[in-house]
Amino acid sequence: MNRLPTLGTALGFLAVVAALTACAVGAGTAALRPAGDAVASTGGMRELTSVQLSKEMVPGINLGNTLEAIPNETAWGQPVPTQALMDAYRAAGFKSVRLPIAWSQYADAQHRISPQWMAHVKEVVGYARKAGLYVVINVHWDGGWMDHPTYDQQAAINGRLATLWTQIATAFKDQDDHLLFAGTNEVGMPNTSGLPKPEWAAVQNSFNQTFVDTVRATGGHNARRHLVVQGYFTNIDNTVAINTVPKDSVPNRLFMEVHYYDPYNFTLNGDSQVWQWGSIATDASATETWANEPWADSQFQKMKTAFVDQGVGVIVGEYGAYVKRQFPGMAAYRRHWAQVVTRSIVQHGLVPMWWDAGELIDRGTGMQKLPDVIGAIVNAAQ
Repeated sequence: MNRLPTLGTALGFLAVVAALTACAVGAGTAALRPAGDAVASTGGMRELTSVQLSKEMVPGINLGNTLEAIPNETAWGQPVPTQALMDAYRAAGFKSVRLPIAWSQYADAQHRISPQWMAHVKEVVGYARKAGLYVVINVHWDGGWMDHPTYDQQAAINGRLATLWTQIATAFKDQDDHLLFAGTNEVGMPNTSGLPKPEWAAVQNSFNQTFVDTVRATGGHNARRHLVVQGYFTNIDNTVAINTVPKDSVPNRLFMEVHYYDPYNFTLNGDSQVWQWGSIATDASATETWANEPWADSQFQKMKTAFVDQGVGVIVGEYGAYVKRQFPGMAAYRRHWAQVVTRSIVQHGLVPMWWDAGELIDRGTGMQKLPDVIGAIVNAAQ
């Protein structure tokens, strides 16, 4: 999701709905061993392919509307992250956390990142790792400076991307392979839909290559770290049609990232009258029929065929559906959507990472606010 914390467009430039009121139940913390500790390790970087690593990250959750918030971390209504929150994620059954991050507002005119901000990001990553979570960090929307993938902007954007990732990767190069880097977020030409022009596709693919080359050049564990690149607008159909897997100096260490919010009128459009979904829907006038259970299966099968079966892991870096207050009966359909979509993602060998901005788990207390939805996600991932 991108930009402000309101409902956005179907392709991207979305931000999550505000946390909804729900009953809280306790979520204890636990000192749990990270998955995969028994796997042979070479200097902290295990001999795992991206597809193998995928299985250990399921399911995941986003720390949304926080480190990527503009103009500061708490501007979008979320508190500063704590160890208790990361412990609560792990106790709830999540195995990984995605940290969307803005960097430019904490950097100078030469794109040199503030040491204070870098230290804070490292602190939050440390909380997640101590909780036993895999961690994905990225350069999120970050004010939108990557939003024009055109030839005349290509060199400048790639230069800035390289400058930022050189610093980020260097700061984390001693971290083991429980930390993944994701180059960008929902990059594409604003206010467009459908397949991109060849120019836009080529330039967006170049951003992915710049990211991979930059991280590898920093050495340390980054020479073999698992890296995540993004499809155009993180849209599945675009990704399958136009995205190429970057060249890499090490085999089988790349992931492709897409997002999933289908159908938009059900999942994200707060003004829509669509509040039922799938095979359990009873009112045709309240239902989008084009993006039902078979549609979800077909979309994730596309990613399996194009990438997973070719040795490239896939992360569904964001997905989710959010209840419209005017339709309290939507909760049952949202729970069904969460269960069905999560199960399909996992069955097709992909990593599900639910977009959350404090709706599922209270950011201050770590209490579970929607245990039924959490249960649907976690149980479907088994």
